Amino acid sequence: MSDEERIEDVFPALHLENQLCFSLYRLSRTVTQSYTPLLKPLDITYPQYLVLLVLWENEEEGLSSMTVSQLTEALQLDTGTVTPLLKRMEAKGILGRQRDSKDERVVLVQLTDHGRGLRELAKPIPAKLLCQAEMEPSELLDLQGMLRALLKKINP
Repeated sequence: MSDEERIEDVFPALHLENQLCFSLYRLSRTVTQSYTPLLKPLDITYPQYLVLLVLWENEEEGLSSMTVSQLTEALQLDTGTVTPLLKRMEAKGILGRQRDSKDERVVLVQLTDHGRGLRELAKPIPAKLLCQAEMEPSELLDLQGMLRALLKKINP
């Protein structure tokens, strides 16, 4: 009997609950939804929070701006998804966008003072989410490590 046949005996392959993708999908949706009440006081959405995380980290590294291409690469999203998001954030006064003076095809994104100020308000969010999950920090680190390893194996 092959390994595949033995696995099929224990976990019927075409049952929804046995699909790794479904478990990850449900977890992703649940975690994302858990951020909603935490982000509401900041008046930002989860995707906007992700953009801010990248821009805050960029500033920690001493850089005042980044290109839309760098941002899309960091978020692993396409320009068609990120551009409307950036426009909404710009309308809220969170960030600014401008064309690069050396190459007008390149759009630079930088935080405004308001966007920088949101960082302080957002600092407690990871700890609050960890408390909701009732996980120890070491458990979270282990889970992140396993997910990164799985991602690396699936998408080298």
